[in-house]
Amino acid sequence: MSVLVVGGSSFIGAYTVQAFLDAGYEVIATGRSTRFESHYARRGVPYMSFDLACDRDIERLPSEGVEGVVLLAALLPANSQSDLKNDANAWEYLEVNAVGTARLLEYCRKTGVDRLITTTSYADVQRSWSCDSAIREDWERNFEFTGDHAAYVISKNAANDICTYYNSQHGMKNVIFRLPPVYGVGPHGSLLVDGVRRKSGTEVFIERAKLGQPICVYGDGNVRRDIVYVKDVAQAFVDAMESPNAKGLYNIGSGVASSLSEQVEVIAQVFAPSNGVSTITNDRTRKNGLTAYSFDIAKAQNDFGYTPRYSEFEALMSDWKKEEERGVYSALFGVE
Repeated sequence: MSVLVVGGSSFIGAYTVQAFLDAGYEVIATGRSTRFESHYARRGVPYMSFDLACDRDIERLPSEGVEGVVLLAALLPANSQSDLKNDANAWEYLEVNAVGTARLLEYCRKTGVDRLITTTSYADVQRSWSCDSAIREDWERNFEFTGDHAAYVISKNAANDICTYYNSQHGMKNVIFRLPPVYGVGPHGSLLVDGVRRKSGTEVFIERAKLGQPICVYGDGNVRRDIVYVKDVAQAFVDAMESPNAKGLYNIGSGVASSLSEQVEVIAQVFAPSNGVSTITNDRTRKNGLTAYSFDIAKAQNDFGYTPRYSEFEALMSDWKKEEERGVYSALFGVE
C-alpha cells in the first residue's frame, strides 16, 4: 500500500513517514524544506516540494497508486512572524488550512482515494478545558474568538467540517485527530509567540536538568495536563489508515494527565548528569499560564485499537533522551 504524507517535513510528519515505513508501506512525502531531501532519499522515499495553497502543486501529485493520504501541512501560529493578537490574517489561515484541505480532498475524490487523515487543534474546546472530566469527541466546540490562536482554530474547524462533508457526500472515510501538546525531539525547543521567539518551558527544564542546575516551577505545580508522545501519534496514523472502522473525529492523547511538578521531577531524573540531580523549587508568585485538561481516548481505542506506548511521562522522556542521543531527528530539525 502506498501512502502520501503531505507535510513530511513537519515535526509530526517526519515521525509519521518513519512509522509507515516501519509498517511496510511505500511512502511519498511532500514538504517545503530542502533539508529533508537527502534524509528521505536514504530511506527510498520520493520527496517533492509542495505548497498546499497552490493549485498547480496539487496537479503535480501522483494521479494513481496512492491509497491513503495523511495531511500534516498547515499554517500554524507558532510559525508566524506576526503579532497575532493584532495582525492575524484570517484569510491566510483559511487559504492554507481550509481551502488547502478542500483542494486535497478533491484530489482524493478524483483519484479514488477514500481516506485522508489530518489533525485539529485541541483549542477548539478551550472553554471546556478541565481535569474534572475528560473531554470526549461528542462535546460541542467551545473556543475563544480572540487571541493568537483564534484564526487558526477557525480555519482548522472549517477544514474538519469539509472532511466530514466529503464523508457524507462522497462516501469517504476521512479521519481527524484532535491532538493535545505533542512532545518529542523536534523543532519546538523555541516557539514564536506573537512574533517573538521564546524557549519552551520543557526545553528550559531539560537544559537545566542536563547541567544539574536548580529548576524553579512557576505557579501551580499541581495543574494536570494530557500530553502525547510524537511516536504514539505517528503510530495512530498507521492504525487508523489500516482500520475499516476509523472515520470522523478522534482524541489522540496519552490517556493520562500528569502534573507539571511530576513532569519536572521526571525530567530532572532522566536528564541528570553524573554529578547529581537538579533541585526543584516552586515560586507560586509567578504565573505559568497553564490550564488543566484531559482527553478521553476510548473512541480511538475501540475503533482502531489505539494504544499509546508512552502514556507514562517517564517512558516518554526516556525515549526522548534516547532519540536525542541517536541524533537523527536532532540533525534533521537543526536541534542542538
